[in-house]
Amino acid sequence: MSSLSLSAPAKLNLHLEVLGLRRDGFHELAMVMQTIDLADELIAAAAPPGQLSLSCSEASLAVDGSNLVLKAAELLREEVSNPQLSAALHLDKRIPIGAGLAGGSSDAATALLLLNRFWQLQLPEAVLLRLAIQLGSDVAFCLAGGSQLCFGRGEVLEPLASTPPLGVLLLKDPLVSVSTPWAYGRCKALRSAQYLEGEEAFETRRQALRSGALLQWFCAAAQAGPPPVLRNDLQTVVAPEVESVQLGLKLLEQAGSPLVVAMSGSGPSLFALYASPAEAAEAGASLAPLSAENGFDQWVCRFTPARHG
Repeated sequence: MSSLSLSAPAKLNLHLEVLGLRRDGFHELAMVMQTIDLADELIAAAAPPGQLSLSCSEASLAVDGSNLVLKAAELLREEVSNPQLSAALHLDKRIPIGAGLAGGSSDAATALLLLNRFWQLQLPEAVLLRLAIQLGSDVAFCLAGGSQLCFGRGEVLEPLASTPPLGVLLLKDPLVSVSTPWAYGRCKALRSAQYLEGEEAFETRRQALRSGALLQWFCAAAQAGPPPVLRNDLQTVVAPEVESVQLGLKLLEQAGSPLVVAMSGSGPSLFALYASPAEAAEAGASLAPLSAENGFDQWVCRFTPARHG
């Protein structure tokens, strides 16, 4: 085929609990993650045999072999032992960079899905998942997206049965980014005394999340009232040190009648949830002048269901 495109949706963390340290030195996590309709677009077009290239609408983004899109493409070629597979890839970047929205991870996952189709490889989902885990902790979730529980480093997935039709108002200061390794380092420095130890303790917390108030609210037929306060252990260490996070949270609390306001991932993106996309749009319209005055970009979004294949 001459060309093919696929969207790469951003994600929100509705729950991010740092349980403790694993034997491999990484943090053990318990999360609820959700894709939204803010998305990059990845396009694959024909290229000479063996040639892989990447261009991007965002000039500041590296398009060499360090980019996860090209790393995903190389992994696929290695998996099928065919270095002659080729593609000219173009990334239309809409998800802000360094925002805690898994833009890079979603681009990598989308590259796996897109090139599996473009090259007509027909690799099964299990193989793509194995490759995704090699690329990064959030890439596995981003393969299907939707609404999922994510454990381990984020690669142990338990899809939820339904996705509520909620609206989202998203804010980010374009001049601010937060390093994920820095955020986890600060979490370890400030919260390690609260870390759990051992698989038994980790599983107890996982089960508490599975059966807790957040998922009962999330999976209800209708979200009649606000959810419990959303937990993000990284927010507790990032917000006190990043002024734009503090300000953005205050702005969102003034935007209509949000169900809840929180930071996503390691930040600095902030979001408010609303009972419907229409309410989110109304809140966004009312907040827009104040957002602009304070230097924030904003987006009105909605939750998206899982994608397949």
